Amino acid sequence: MDNDYILVMENITKEFSSVKALDNVNLKVKKGEIHALCGENGAGKSTLMNVLSGVYPYGSYSGNIYYKGEKCKFKKIKDSEHNGIVIIQQELALIPYLSIAENIFLGNEQVSFKGVIDWNKTREKAVEMLKVVGLENENVMDPIYTIGVGKQQLVEISKALAKKVELLILDEPTASLNDKESMNLLEIIKQLKNEGITCIIISHKLNEISYIADSITIIRDGQSIQTLHKGKDSFDEDTIIKGMVGRELTNRYPKRENCPIGKVIFEINNWNVYKGNKHVLKDISLNVRAGEVVGIAGLMGSGRTELAMSIFGRTYGDRISGNMKIHEKEVFIKSVKDAIDNKIAYTSEDRKTYGLVLIDDIKHNMTMASLKNAFSKFGVVNDNEEILKSHEYKNLLNLKSNSINQVVGSLSGGNQQKVVLAKWMLSNPDVLILDEPTRGIDVGAKYEIYCVINDLVKMGKAVIMISSELPEIIGMSDRVYVLNDGKIVGELKEDINQVNIMKCIIQDN
Repeated sequence: MDNDYILVMENITKEFSSVKALDNVNLKVKKGEIHALCGENGAGKSTLMNVLSGVYPYGSYSGNIYYKGEKCKFKKIKDSEHNGIVIIQQELALIPYLSIAENIFLGNEQVSFKGVIDWNKTREKAVEMLKVVGLENENVMDPIYTIGVGKQQLVEISKALAKKVELLILDEPTASLNDKESMNLLEIIKQLKNEGITCIIISHKLNEISYIADSITIIRDGQSIQTLHKGKDSFDEDTIIKGMVGRELTNRYPKRENCPIGKVIFEINNWNVYKGNKHVLKDISLNVRAGEVVGIAGLMGSGRTELAMSIFGRTYGDRISGNMKIHEKEVFIKSVKDAIDNKIAYTSEDRKTYGLVLIDDIKHNMTMASLKNAFSKFGVVNDNEEILKSHEYKNLLNLKSNSINQVVGSLSGGNQQKVVLAKWMLSNPDVLILDEPTRGIDVGAKYEIYCVINDLVKMGKAVIMISSELPEIIGMSDRVYVLNDGKIVGELKEDINQVNIMKCIIQDN
């Protein structure tokens, strides 16, 4: 084997129920480089890394893996960790009520010669590990839930470093982070590279990939398409996208044609929300019309999600004042049921926690919000109607799954998001609030979701879209409200661009 390469994966094929998730995939990673894996949701990126790390054991796949020149036959994840390969999954493997120190050494406990945990050693080494990732000011005895997601991601890296990692795999490490936290994490990954640690990073954020990666391997439909090398090949986003989706995506935001904007469907006036003694939302007034996409832009912590949740059945806030009108008629919504009955729908930014029942199937997830109103009579569910509508929306949204009986937790992120959209489309809402509708999904799946949004507004629906990605807000919105520190600081109807959005925010400070 070539000594330049720390990892070589040859002709890896992995099947699930006769469906090929990986089909003769090849991957070569140089020692000390940052190697990115790109591909659409469901392309096989995470599956490939789970094969490498022993989550899918030797014998459950075909092909060969060579690590540091030796053939690997990992039967479990402990085997790969023993060899210096550590994977940090997209869903963080931390226990909320254990301390930071305990989480760093979870499964790697610091024990005395009698096999008893040495707490002094645990605390001292935890402090050392945190220094490496820039968290030297954190109290290692604090419970992990008391720090933000960005810092928790760094604790996961500390946990990997404590295992003497040589090859670090990061699956969507910045998916839940804001821009500042993401950049901080990327700089730490570069620092680890300087210390001789090889990194494989899976990400849908192409700007981050172009910035940090030395090489990019593109996977499409379970096959390795090409590997690009910095300084030799083009790293521009259009090249990567073409490899991922198999075609050029000339317009990332599909145009809406023949979509007249009608009367105001939904409005709130002087909307104030308190959480405890904190005045979170201050005198918010906004409206949205039939056939219109209204964007809500703002920095993290500006109150965007709190606004959406307070509207949707008062799921956020202890005290709420102000009035709400639907079709010019004032309504009083006190619960999620009231919101659904008044034809308001809300897709949460956290689809796994609030949007889906991951252990249930596609059919039940699609129909749960409209079960009472659309699929039952006198308390008896019409199974046939459920099946027919689930199939209809599976086809309508181009949902990639084996059947409507497939467990939602086994779907890719983009397909999970489509199930969430189908759930609320089936409730036939007039107002649809989309909170980070494309978070953690690839450009191809994003485009399909934008098309769904366009179809909804063509049907006369009113859509409110919250997004941290300004290009998305600009590309999809007819109007944009800019939120900062819990209040609206601007409304843009024309010249909707990043400069004008940021001007509104800066002028408020």
